[in-house]
Amino acid sequence: MKPVIGVTCSPAEDVRPWATFQKQTVSDNYLDAVAGAGGIPIMLPSRVDDVDRVLDLVDGLLLTGGADFDPACYGDASTHPTTYGVDPRRDAFEIALIRGAIERDIPILGICRGIQALNVALGGTLVQDIPSQDAPQSSIAHRQYESGHAPHEPSHRVDVTPEGVAADVFAMPSLAVNSFHHQAIAALAPALRSVATSPDGFIEAVCHAGPCWVIGVQWHPEMMFAHHSEHLRPFQALVEAAATRRLTLAPA
Repeated sequence: MKPVIGVTCSPAEDVRPWATFQKQTVSDNYLDAVAGAGGIPIMLPSRVDDVDRVLDLVDGLLLTGGADFDPACYGDASTHPTTYGVDPRRDAFEIALIRGAIERDIPILGICRGIQALNVALGGTLVQDIPSQDAPQSSIAHRQYESGHAPHEPSHRVDVTPEGVAADVFAMPSLAVNSFHHQAIAALAPALRSVATSPDGFIEAVCHAGPCWVIGVQWHPEMMFAHHSEHLRPFQALVEAAATRRLTLAPA
């Protein structure tokens, strides 16, 4: 039986002439990547309070991209003017989801906001705006659309030093990636290890320091895998880890 992968949603507003509706959305790219890797994706709206029951339903988790975390979640009393789209219910839901999944040894893949969610949930902090806050001098455009790159095109390389569960996923010394973020990991959570960095020094991938199957990437492999097959690997590895866990829990 194929493993079920829970995919987190982004809140969205659908404005119609007759009303405005609040929605929970997920890009098809994430769902296609999970399905293409052999999993069954199901959407997890952040308007659910019973996180334990949600975790009963899934074999793995995919933490998607989206808007920014409330800086208060990682102990920052100030909010940078560029911080946008804060949704406290999504923040609280994903933090609880991550902590609960790690307790249960449920495999997790975090993408863009997802790597930041892992870091925040496990005690790390974020740079609220790369261009204006403590950023080293660099020619890298971390929001690549500003330099005319298509979503599936790589815009810079990352240097890979894999360890733990990331060793099988990033089996190469460097990787060409895309980039759609203005925030990044600042202080790395104690439970995480950096396994890839950008040329300007930002953390681009992490894994769990212990035995848990947890990987986070700052780029968007779901936008790239159809054109660059190596970017399907994180999803294949997630699905494989989820399938293995499912088998170990199956009654004899």
